[in-house]
Amino acid sequence: MKTVAIIDYGMGNLHSAKKAVEHVAPDTTVLVTDNAEKIREADRVILPGVGAIRDCMAEMQRLGVVELVREVSKDRPFLGICVGMQALMSRSEENRGVDCIGLFPSQVRYFGDHLTENGERLKVPHMGWNQVYQSIDHPLWHNIPEGDRFYFVHSFYAEAEGNADMAGRTHYGVDVAAAVARDNIFAVQFHPEKSARAGLQLLKNFTDWTGKCL
Repeated sequence: MKTVAIIDYGMGNLHSAKKAVEHVAPDTTVLVTDNAEKIREADRVILPGVGAIRDCMAEMQRLGVVELVREVSKDRPFLGICVGMQALMSRSEENRGVDCIGLFPSQVRYFGDHLTENGERLKVPHMGWNQVYQSIDHPLWHNIPEGDRFYFVHSFYAEAEGNADMAGRTHYGVDVAAAVARDNIFAVQFHPEKSARAGLQLLKNFTDWTGKCL
């Protein structure tokens, strides 16, 4: 039986993610755990995250999760969600600047206090459903139509411009990297566990993914 470990460092929609994965893969054991050995033994790993990146990184440093993520993300399917995606970048502007795990070179930027589109002011955080356009052909996009909608809640975003690792983009005043991918790592800014059919399909694809790109 396959095992998916959802890393519990106290920051994230842990149980909603667990229920969503169990729903799409009933033959899979899904663990919400902070036990490093159980995470190392898992076939697949998910790094969730909500809240301020400073707090997330502080807890991950305190609990040894940063080095654990660097270790387990090398050799099995690995999925980052929301702040879990931002944590994989090199640095975030949030909280006056926070160094992140650095698996991807991108910077995390603030939308700004005066974000506009066509002369209209946009609310920050970006909260709600938005279309995602696939930048690459990837197994995690299987059976997800181009431009399908996912649910977002965030005030900071990974840059899209010049982002060689971008797997999907959305637009909210600026182009945003909605997903990034490299080798066996895939990470999304949106919440698949809250994104209805499209989100459940992405999680299903993750549970079936071998970690190899096309």
